[in-house]
Amino acid sequence: MTARRPFISLLAVASLGLAGHALAQKKEVTFAHQDMLVPLRLVMESGEVEKATGYKINWRMFGGGGDVIRAMASGDVQMGEVGSSPLTAAASQGQDIKLFWISADIADAEALVARNGSNVNSLADLKGKRVGVPFVSTAHYQLMAALKAAGVDARGVNVSNMRPPEVAAAWERGDIDATFIWDPVLTKVKGNGKVIATSGSIGKQGHPTFEGIIVNAKWAAEHEAFMVAFVKALDRANDEVRKGLKGWNPQSAPIQAVAKWTKANAADVPAAMALYSFPTMQEQLSATWLGGGAAKAMGNTAQFLKEQGRVQEVKPTYASFVTDAYVKKAMGR
Repeated sequence: MTARRPFISLLAVASLGLAGHALAQKKEVTFAHQDMLVPLRLVMESGEVEKATGYKINWRMFGGGGDVIRAMASGDVQMGEVGSSPLTAAASQGQDIKLFWISADIADAEALVARNGSNVNSLADLKGKRVGVPFVSTAHYQLMAALKAAGVDARGVNVSNMRPPEVAAAWERGDIDATFIWDPVLTKVKGNGKVIATSGSIGKQGHPTFEGIIVNAKWAAEHEAFMVAFVKALDRANDEVRKGLKGWNPQSAPIQAVAKWTKANAADVPAAMALYSFPTMQEQLSATWLGGGAAKAMGNTAQFLKEQGRVQEVKPTYASFVTDAYVKKAMGR
């Protein structure tokens, strides 16, 4: 029996190798998406990536970036969309991920809104008030950065961790005085509130934020052709939105697609999407984004997350968590 063990072990290793290879070549991927009003929804609706690659894509909706990151860490999800803050948290914890696409410069698409009658007219007025925001989100990062810049001690503000649907419900009940949030909830709260600051105004103070698409690094390397096809589809959708958005109405097919996948009110979508900026492929590669700016923004965000006790360490650089390889290949470089 002992003489056969090496042979049996070799068979076992070979079998495992074949199984691993088969798994690597499996044409299926699970993508964790959220409710941001971005061109990716047009790709989801069209099925163009599936048609171009033959892959089955399981689109799974999550309530926040933190949930997306946890799902990817578990191995259940290979790709996902996250804001720069949860992305940075995952990178700081050493998760094997790559940011390969900037789905949106958040610009003015996130905002700090105070409820009418709350007596909040400035950041200073938030002292002692209740503010709902998804923790470790881009909105949370900018809220804290804005408070610090305004000289407001965040410990004096009652900041509560709420996912977007929870923010909407709390706002309806009158449980919170303000929120820093994105659409579709942003449009709802603006109905009986006023904007105190936007992600764009805070970004200009040195704290820019973005929405990105990430992938498990090992999976991406094994499925390069899929990644390139996916980037081409994302670019096509971005271009369609940039060119067509001004002429679309709530009945337009692209707007209906965005509303369907985000559960937003179609009537609110055109104006809400106009608050974002969607980079071209050339802009993706620029020093603003994949060419260095994204990694720099992640470094600044990591400092904030450490101050919040959300991460234990800040990496010397975040460049290794960003790749422009798939955009370059999609451009034929």
